[in-house]
Amino acid sequence: MTVMVALLRGVNVGGRSSLAMADLRAIAEGCGHDDVRTYIQSGNVVFATTKRSPDAVARELEAAIAEATSVHPDVVVRTRAQLAKVVDANPFLQRGEDEKHLHVVFMAPGGAEPKLPDLDPFLPEELAVVGTERYLFLPGGMGRSKLAAALSRQKGAVGTARNWRTVTKLLEMADDLATN
Repeated sequence: MTVMVALLRGVNVGGRSSLAMADLRAIAEGCGHDDVRTYIQSGNVVFATTKRSPDAVARELEAAIAEATSVHPDVVVRTRAQLAKVVDANPFLQRGEDEKHLHVVFMAPGGAEPKLPDLDPFLPEELAVVGTERYLFLPGGMGRSKLAAALSRQKGAVGTARNWRTVTKLLEMADDLATN
């Protein structure tokens, strides 16, 4: 069994795209995944599966959610091993930044690779691209971030952001599931 983490984009944010986590668990179980667990109300699900391709699992979950509900979120999936690499590779954590200011944008495969903006106007906010992820240092938070707003307006690329506490909690949940 492979442990995977699915991250839904735009679910239960701002009162739109409402999806109960109990429904999300049932949908994931209906796709054949085991030991399905959700974390907070923003579309984070951890599960074990016999399937190997995170991208295929993401497409399957997208289709199943759309069929079962009125919600059509983009879904990004990472294996437990991939998520562990994301945590290890955070350049802002490596230089000692406060975890409260760190975020990760998990990019979906297959989207257009957007041109990154000139970052100087956004200082002290910072962006680092490592592999398929975009790491954000946002000392003023995500809600007021001009850099995050600029990134969200880019066409073609699909990604979903999580704060550092959520990323590390999801890895902890995936680790727990992998050892049971």
